[in-house]
Amino acid sequence: MAKPVSIEVWNPNGKYRVVSTKPMPGTRWINLLIQQDCRVEICTQKKTILSIEDIIALIGDKCDGVIGQLTEDWGEELFSALSRAGGKAFSNMAVGYNNVDVNAANKYGVAVGNTPGVLTETTAELAASLSVAAARRIVEADEFMRAGLYDGWLPHLFVGNLLKGQTVGVIGAGRIGSAYARMMVEGFKMNLIYFDLYQATRLEKFVTAYAEFLKANGENPVTWKRAASMDEVLQEADLISLHPILDKTTYHLVNKERLSKMKKEAILINCSRGPVVDEVALVEHLRHNPMFRVGLDVFEDEPYMKPGLAEMKNAVVVPHIASASKWTREGMATLAALNVLGKIKGYPIWSDPNRVEPFLNENVPPPAACPSIVNAKALALPVSKL
Repeated sequence: MAKPVSIEVWNPNGKYRVVSTKPMPGTRWINLLIQQDCRVEICTQKKTILSIEDIIALIGDKCDGVIGQLTEDWGEELFSALSRAGGKAFSNMAVGYNNVDVNAANKYGVAVGNTPGVLTETTAELAASLSVAAARRIVEADEFMRAGLYDGWLPHLFVGNLLKGQTVGVIGAGRIGSAYARMMVEGFKMNLIYFDLYQATRLEKFVTAYAEFLKANGENPVTWKRAASMDEVLQEADLISLHPILDKTTYHLVNKERLSKMKKEAILINCSRGPVVDEVALVEHLRHNPMFRVGLDVFEDEPYMKPGLAEMKNAVVVPHIASASKWTREGMATLAALNVLGKIKGYPIWSDPNRVEPFLNENVPPPAACPSIVNAKALALPVSKL
């Protein structure tokens, strides 16, 4: 088979051929595949994003399944190529799958896996880190220090925002949004306002219980409020973190009009999806409102930033690292591999894709199930009774 891109091969005599378009953290995912008689081929090409042609070459004439990445465009061409090679499984090493044409996968009978449940706390922690970094101007101060500009303490030097007693706004109070809210409420004694189509009952109970604890210890209790609209959150909160899904209703959710409704010294955090924010409008808002700050982990046209964003001192920007803790990334690799392996072996679908601990426990074999297949219903795949 022609190999125009470089690969690393594990268990060359394995019965099933599984391709990974990128090296992934840890080795457990490789070992789990090898133990089930898989030949594992890992693309080692020094190329950040593989083209469709590169991936078709990797798939070749016989391929049982592929583990891919969020940066790849999985549509008609790739699913057709995978189907021709006999493949029935593809898994993103990601919780999102905006890069996947699920309808095309359905057409060719390919199961599409993703990796939810493993990155909730890690993503929430990065959102909290960006919140503190933006509020206290840590990146600006670090650059100032490294440039040798510090010549003594001054009363106005890098004055930022105190979070304690302020209001944190959360848009999208699902697993990650709620985890972030708990961190900010308990860690910094912030009041909470949130907007979600569904009531976050567990989050509300948490804040209520924490308020009672503070009151019992002679401190001012924190408060919570479920907003009637997203605009209400933007107008009232001092710190806003975005945690919605990305679809046609949330594209450019934060635009010029909505930015104008926020407080002049507000902080905006985005660790969800880049196109949720109109980045051009954001750059203009940052330019005209120097006390407004943002912390961004995702961007509208990744891997690129819109012109001017990199020059904004009131922006903290990091390269899509919300899930980049060792435990989480190794867990994502394991779940992605088990999605592919499970489909190859004919396993049913795990009943709760957010309860992934049984798959990540290295001391016992993982359940005989696919952790998360997003098109399981469309393909009429059975659900595990485990």
